[in-house]
Amino acid sequence: MKAVILAGGLGTRLRPFTEVIPKPLLPFGEKSLMEIQIQMLKQHGFTDLHVATNYKSDYVEAFLGDGSKFGVSLRFSKESKPLGTCGPLALLRKELTEPFIVMNGDILTKLDLRAFYDFGVNADSTLTVGTKIISTPFAFGNVTADANNHIVDIEEKPDLMMEIIGGIYCMKPGVLAMIPDDEYFGMDTLIKKLLAARQPVSRYIIHEYWLDIGQIEDYSKAQDAYSKHFS
Repeated sequence: MKAVILAGGLGTRLRPFTEVIPKPLLPFGEKSLMEIQIQMLKQHGFTDLHVATNYKSDYVEAFLGDGSKFGVSLRFSKESKPLGTCGPLALLRKELTEPFIVMNGDILTKLDLRAFYDFGVNADSTLTVGTKIISTPFAFGNVTADANNHIVDIEEKPDLMMEIIGGIYCMKPGVLAMIPDDEYFGMDTLIKKLLAARQPVSRYIIHEYWLDIGQIEDYSKAQDAYSKHFS
C-alpha cells in the first residue's frame, strides 16, 4: 500500500530549531518524527512511501535514504516552489494509481492507519479526511439571559469542543484530477472544490492519541508524549 508524507514545510513557528533541522527530522528520544511516522506506516502495511520535500530537501533525503533500513521503499519528490499541502500530489500523478494515505510531516498519532485506509477505500467518496475533536478552554464565563435582560444562567469558563482537520487523508486516484499542476493548492481548497462540485467528502474521527507539532510548546508536549505512547 502507498502513502505520501508531506515534508516540505518551512517550520517557521518552530524556529530557531528548524533553522538547522527541518521539522520532520526533529528528534524525539532516539528517533526523528519522520522515522516514527515511517515505522508506524510500515506497521500498518504501508511500504511504498513517497516523501514530498522542499525546505532542506537534500538533508531529509540524505538522512532517510532509500528506506531499506526501515523495511520500506522511500522515494522523494522535490518542489521547485512551495505548493501547499495538496499541490505536491500533482507531481506524483503517475505514481498514485491506487488508493493511498497522505500524512502531514508534523503529526504524531497512534491512529490505526489500516482501519482508516479501509474506511476510506470503502467510502462513497474520493477523499476521506481524518478529523479530531479537541477541547479548548474558554477564558470567560458564558452568560445566558432572557428577553427581559435578566441573567438566567452562567457557565464559568466552559470548554469549547471543536472538530478539526487532523492532517491525515485517504485519497482515491480520481481526486487528483481536481489538483492543478505547478500551483499552490491547499487541502482546504480541495475540500471546498469537491463540495462545490457536489462530490461527497467523508470524515473519519481520530479517537487515538493525536498531536500537531506546529509550535514550540507543542514540541515540548510531544517530547513528553513520546515516552508515554511511542517508546
